[in-house]
Amino acid sequence: MSWLLLTTIAAGAVIVARLYVILRKSRAVPNSDWDAQMIERLRSQGSDPFQPHDVDFFFALPTEAACETVRKQLQFEGFAVDVKPVPDSSEQPFSLHATKPLRLSVPSMREFSRRFGELATAQGGRYDGWTAGVVQQHTPGWRIR
Repeated sequence: MSWLLLTTIAAGAVIVARLYVILRKSRAVPNSDWDAQMIERLRSQGSDPFQPHDVDFFFALPTEAACETVRKQLQFEGFAVDVKPVPDSSEQPFSLHATKPLRLSVPSMREFSRRFGELATAQGGRYDGWTAGVVQQHTPGWRIR
C-alpha cells in the first residue's frame, strides 16, 4: 500500500512540475509573436504583404504633454497622428492614433512594436498595438485584341 501511495505522490509531483514549466514558457512568449500572428491572419485573408498597408498604431497616454512628445516623434517619422481624450479612463485619459502606409514584414513590425512600447513607457503610457486592413493582391489583367 505504501508503494502505491508513494507512486501516486511522485506522479502528482511530476504533473505539477510539468504544468509549472508550461506556464512559465507561455508567459515567456514575447508580444512580438502577436505581430507575426497579425501578419499571418492578413495573409490568410488574401492580403498582399508586398503592397503598402495603412497601418494604425495605438497608444494610451497619461497627459497632453506625453501626447505632444509622442506626436512630435511620430510626425517626424512620417506618421499622421491624432489625439483624442478618453474621459472614461482616469489612468490613461488620452488615446493617440498614428497611421502610416507600410509594407508588412514580421521583423519590421516587431521592431515598431518594441520601439513604440519603449516610447510609450518613457512617457508613462502604454502601446496598445497595431492593426491594418486587407490589401488584395493585384493580378495583372491581360488584354487580347
